[in-house]
Amino acid sequence: MPPVHVPVNLRLCYITDRLTLHPTPLLPFIERAIIAGVDLIQIREKDLGTRPLIDLVKPAVESARSTRTRILVNDRLDVALGAGAAGVHLGKRSLPPEVVRERVAADFLVGVSCHSLEDAHEAESGGANYVLLGPIFPTPSKLRYGPPLGLETLSEVTARVKIPVLALGGITVGRVKPCLEAGAAGIAGISIFQTAASFVERVRELRGQFSD
Repeated sequence: MPPVHVPVNLRLCYITDRLTLHPTPLLPFIERAIIAGVDLIQIREKDLGTRPLIDLVKPAVESARSTRTRILVNDRLDVALGAGAAGVHLGKRSLPPEVVRERVAADFLVGVSCHSLEDAHEAESGGANYVLLGPIFPTPSKLRYGPPLGLETLSEVTARVKIPVLALGGITVGRVKPCLEAGAAGIAGISIFQTAASFVERVRELRGQFSD
């Protein structure tokens, strides 16, 4: 199943983690990310029940309306559809992308987390719009996935799939350019955004790494 072309920039993807933000509430932080102009926000709050998650996603979607930012929900297709999100991001234990693609509109974004070239091929053939590939660099949060893939694997994957590949894992401002040189369409992360003193300045700094 070929991916559906969706005219959305896929350069900067902020993945949420409200637990590391505590006591700062997540929704105002999401709103700052939208104002700063990130392309994607993946709401990844796996421990939230259905109602609290909907109560988080709905106002985020409303805040992003008429902006460049697209709100995606991690794993929960039901919540993404119910809250009017722009898409869903799938993990290894989520529904396969081809199953999701059959049930959503053509402009609904489907992303998939991948850890190998084989994963990326499967995501692409299943109709995913993009993949997050990682971990590219060492990062404590991704230790369970084994050693970092490195820039060589990133380059191999970007050369052999047609859909955008976003680099994930251990991404810092200084590592963005090498990822782009390896063929990545953009980057994704949690701490690179959440630890910044200014969301606007961090997004400006990151966009400055792109050549156009």
